[in-house]
Amino acid sequence: MDSVRRFATLAGDMNPLHHDEALAESTRFGGLIVSGTHYSALMMGMVATFLSERRAALGLEFEFQFRKAVAAGETVTMAWRIVAIEPSPKLKGDVVRLEGTLCNAAGDVCVIAKSMSLSLPDDAIAAA
Repeated sequence: MDSVRRFATLAGDMNPLHHDEALAESTRFGGLIVSGTHYSALMMGMVATFLSERRAALGLEFEFQFRKAVAAGETVTMAWRIVAIEPSPKLKGDVVRLEGTLCNAAGDVCVIAKSMSLSLPDDAIAAA
């Protein structure tokens, strides 16, 4: 619970559903829920880590659809799949498109996501 409150505070999300346990318990959620910024940041980090372990990479675009609230303390599974890799001579690299999901333990899809990143040759971001 503390990590949910702490992240929401650091992200500037003061929605009481992320901070006030008594209030959150009286809502349709039945308790604290995780800020969308929290798990979208985790999903973005997963893409950044995966791509940057292979080549230099830059995030270009992310899109998230929040379909179901994630309860504080709930176990979730994040997954991404590459749907396209397109060479971009203009950007001097490859545009990598991914689609992702975040599901709860019951298998409900809580988040649908899309990502577009630029994968670059290792020397492309070296200092001139």
